[in-house]
Amino acid sequence: MLPTLLVPRDSITATAVVVGDPDRAHAASELLEDPVQVGSNREYTTFVGRRDGVAITIASHGVGAAGANVCFAELLQGGVRTFVRAGTCGAISEGLRGGDLIVASAAVREDGVSDHWIPACYPAVADRRLTGILMDLVESSGAEAREGLVVTEANFYPGPEPPRWQRYRGLGPLAVEMEMSSLFVMCSLHGARAGGILTVDGNLIETRRPDMSDYDPHRAEVRAGIGRMLEIAVEAAARASGPGSG
Repeated sequence: MLPTLLVPRDSITATAVVVGDPDRAHAASELLEDPVQVGSNREYTTFVGRRDGVAITIASHGVGAAGANVCFAELLQGGVRTFVRAGTCGAISEGLRGGDLIVASAAVREDGVSDHWIPACYPAVADRRLTGILMDLVESSGAEAREGLVVTEANFYPGPEPPRWQRYRGLGPLAVEMEMSSLFVMCSLHGARAGGILTVDGNLIETRRPDMSDYDPHRAEVRAGIGRMLEIAVEAAARASGPGSG
């Protein structure tokens, strides 16, 4: 039994889609054939099922890299070797709006956790093939996405000091989120592969108040974007691990 996920080790599949929100894990599981819930403890809710004949685990990891890494580490112990993370983010690049999609090719390591494993100069990069699959599926679905760098930050609501993402504004990153860099690093260290797709829930430089008092991630366009994202993430996981995937 995986001690924190409370999931039997032999129920975990080689491919997983990971999300922050347990309700989002439920929604993603409905995209599988014959989904079964195999675990629920704290913020961690886990399902298994099949998509196009490929066995897939869906797991929620909560908010922030410290807790998420518990999920990632135990899934690795259970045998996962391909991860697709599907989450939400705040845009820090002009022109991105709620509901837009971003495919993360790499992440800036401000997650507050991965530097406990490996020096900060070690890169946090997505698997190239998974990134390509995600972008191909975005295009074939009729949606649009921007591919590029994101910032993974440990903190959510701002405090007395300026948020760390501000030091990267205008330097290339498209958005800020809270778990991607730690997933990329952990997978690199364990010989696994990871990719990630994000839905923008607002633009931090264009539309939000500095204290985020106007933050509203439940708008219709964001919900629609999350639905598109989950469909793409689950299909990408199946395609990356299906027959002929290499």
